[in-house]
Amino acid sequence: MSSPAGVIHDIGYQRYDGERLGRGDTFLALYSQSLRTVFGLGRSFKAKIFPWLVVAVVAIVGIVVMAIRSQTGEVVLTYAMFPQVLSTLLVLFVAIAAPELVSRDLHSGVLPLYFSRPLRPADYAMAKLAALVTGIVLVFGGGQILVFIGAAFSVKGFGNVMNELADMGLGIIYTALYALVFGSIAVLIASLLKRRAVAAAAIVGSFLVTAPIVGVLSILPSESVRELAGLVNPVSLVSGVGDWLFEPSNEAGFGVGSFGPLYALVTIGLIAACATLLVTRYRKVSQS
Repeated sequence: MSSPAGVIHDIGYQRYDGERLGRGDTFLALYSQSLRTVFGLGRSFKAKIFPWLVVAVVAIVGIVVMAIRSQTGEVVLTYAMFPQVLSTLLVLFVAIAAPELVSRDLHSGVLPLYFSRPLRPADYAMAKLAALVTGIVLVFGGGQILVFIGAAFSVKGFGNVMNELADMGLGIIYTALYALVFGSIAVLIASLLKRRAVAAAAIVGSFLVTAPIVGVLSILPSESVRELAGLVNPVSLVSGVGDWLFEPSNEAGFGVGSFGPLYALVTIGLIAACATLLVTRYRKVSQS
């Protein structure tokens, strides 16, 4: 009988004796890697084009406003208005970033590896959402910081500079509210679709499909209906909260009147609902 032809190779395998990191460290690692994905870092040049194009556009807007403010002292764009004016760009940003964060993992079938101990489905969902929210705040909050730099050189006195700093802080908090609403909707939709192009189109559609309804409701004779019209669209919903907290918008036919607290409650409920559905979605994926 001839001997087997197989050969045994010593590949130098050694048992791991180092520190075993826990659930929190795994969450932070996934979060930091996901944040890099938002900006296309560590990926191909093609993946970097759109996120950095958005960064460039926001920076240009911030620099223009900063230059006007520093030279003339005129406030052409307040901190609260900054995310409102750029809300369309924000929608496009989340429509590209969210599928990169979650749809790719669904398509490649790597989720069982993520959901092995100690990472849980809820950790995965929240790490992806937190990364997208952070990315939005970094980009659009950075533009508000540029506006503040121009304001700091145009106002006189330390007290006025501090007032500008406080206004900028409130503006960044408002940007974070946009980030939470837009990000939670985008990641939830992307988590349901494996193909990134389809997910991106669905995300944009979710923001656009209700916009005509707001337009129709805002021209009706009933004042209460006009003031409640913004509740049916995510963009006008967050803008309504901003109108209540900061100053009325200049959009014709749109205003929240005395319904500002309702806008805030609906916004909080929408974020909570999207986050809950997102976690539920990945719990089902982990069990399948």
